[in-house]
Amino acid sequence: MKMIPKPDMRPDSPNFSSGPCAKRPGWSVDVLDNVLHGRSHRSGPGKARLAEVISRTRAILKIPDDYRIGIVPASDTGAVEMALWSLLGSRGVDMLAWESFGAGWVGDVQNQLKLDDVRVLDAPYGALPDLSQARFDRDVVFTWNGTTSGVCVPDGDWIAADRRGLTICDATSAVFAYDLPWHKLDVTTYSWQKVMGGEAAHGMLILSPRAVMRLETYTPPWPLPKIFRLTKSGKLIEGIFKGETINTPSMLAVEDALDGLKWAENVGGLDGLINRCKANLQAIENWLERTPWADFLATGSPTRSRTSVCLTIADGDARAMAALLDKEAAAYDIGGYRDAPPGLRLWAGATVETADLEKLFPWLEWAYGATQNDKG
Repeated sequence: MKMIPKPDMRPDSPNFSSGPCAKRPGWSVDVLDNVLHGRSHRSGPGKARLAEVISRTRAILKIPDDYRIGIVPASDTGAVEMALWSLLGSRGVDMLAWESFGAGWVGDVQNQLKLDDVRVLDAPYGALPDLSQARFDRDVVFTWNGTTSGVCVPDGDWIAADRRGLTICDATSAVFAYDLPWHKLDVTTYSWQKVMGGEAAHGMLILSPRAVMRLETYTPPWPLPKIFRLTKSGKLIEGIFKGETINTPSMLAVEDALDGLKWAENVGGLDGLINRCKANLQAIENWLERTPWADFLATGSPTRSRTSVCLTIADGDARAMAALLDKEAAAYDIGGYRDAPPGLRLWAGATVETADLEKLFPWLEWAYGATQNDKG
């Protein structure tokens, strides 16, 4: 294979990791100068900062006024586990899985909660299960966007509006990148570290009135750890949804989250964030049209993720390419997820500049050529 010259221009930010993700353009540690340090998160100013995260989140995401929004421990994983352990068991559940995190939730429900009435609707990496088979007289658990497969649900039309069960949606790679149909979602979870590029360790839990009703009328038969408890004496602990967190949050992370939300407002709110993600996906699509050796792992365009973009590499060594680009400081952390098929994974969320993706493409071409020649 003809050797491609090494590009002479690197992305301004080579951070294409799918979590923690790139910080917003222009970010520096100076944004943390006003952090509430050395003070209790339960102080008046501490609770005000946490409540501000909630109020700005509601406004940007257009979350209905009667939905609760809480800051919870342990990132998106903690928020999902809190929902599964607190809400499941009153009726059968359909578990939808097409990548590693969805498969992990299946394992928790089957092997830890040991529920009897569990249906698993799954599909291999790159595809979706038949969404029409989901039964909404049951609870339904699914990821909106498969971070490790680059496959997302096309919309919320497949979710029944007159459902009797709850929908529990892990939306960590979708929130702030898609206009989610809140009236179809009863429990939604995500972390600050994805589309907003915030710091890890904290999760967000969004509950519909139907989810609150379940919490107040159903008690699971298993013990609940303290950090999972959302009710007391049969009533929702409302403080959790007003900034009174279950455990001690990092006020540094809170300040960083506020910075990201303010930036989101400055770029046009949710519409601006979505447009940035769409522009990034369009740039990748344009590059793939002229690149015969790379393609989307997702098998159909309506289900291609616009944030966590997973690529297959024909007759190539994706792992070697990722290592070479890391060494060259051209792209960090773009290897496919360990459980996924071999390939590359580019984060293309709102904090990534389209111009940096355009600068990355020649480096991908160079790395492919370099690793092909190494094989020969």
